[in-house]
Amino acid sequence: MTDTMDITDYLAQGGRLTNPANVPTRYRAELMKIMATFVDSELAGAAGFADVINAGPGIKERIAAARIVLEKTDNADKVLKLMGEFGANTDRYANHHPWSDRLPRDTAPGTTRNAHDMRLSVLNYPLDGWVDAVVMNMLMGLAVGVQLSEFLTSSYQPFAEAIREVAPREQRHTELAIEGLQKLIEQGETDAITQSVAYWWPRVSESFGTGVSPRSEALKAMGLRSKSNAELHDVWVAVATEALKDLGIRGGLRNLNS
Repeated sequence: MTDTMDITDYLAQGGRLTNPANVPTRYRAELMKIMATFVDSELAGAAGFADVINAGPGIKERIAAARIVLEKTDNADKVLKLMGEFGANTDRYANHHPWSDRLPRDTAPGTTRNAHDMRLSVLNYPLDGWVDAVVMNMLMGLAVGVQLSEFLTSSYQPFAEAIREVAPREQRHTELAIEGLQKLIEQGETDAITQSVAYWWPRVSESFGTGVSPRSEALKAMGLRSKSNAELHDVWVAVATEALKDLGIRGGLRNLNS
């Protein structure tokens, strides 16, 4: 950045920041929210899958669940280290919230549990057995892929670089879920899968938040976002609908997309 260029103009022209010392106050606050949401969601997601490892019907399935727990925790650590460079207490963070806590299963979609816990709202709901965990992993995995695509070109370069390491792992988690669903369908679990899709679809949908807001426009101006929540949600709906059709899970899709 040149000495004569305003930092707002610099970011608007696609500029990148590389060091906490160069980050304006408002930018820092928004970046920290984004990183905290990622870290909290990864830790909460890992905690949820830790509870279902032993529900896996075979060794391969349990290894897959354990791998998800390990890699989500490591993903959180990568971004948490960046938060530490901004002064976050990384030693305390892992125990900051009870990551395995969940709301009652029948709580309405979009409900949050704790205003200081930045996890995506979908991660406030409990998993109900192996089939349910695999369905949630696929639908949310596809959502994560869409959401992380926003951060691959983040104007805070160290965060973008961390996400470039994380994204292939998250994609593999989704692939493991699709493989798991294919096997469950072969075993005659189609009805249970369809019921679980009906449960998780609106809850994953809520994780994209509202369509357009002044904050989202500000994030675009800072180079921290490039698309609106509504645009990201539409991408997820298309990708998830196609994935379910490929699996032969068609029941209820019209209602889900309404």
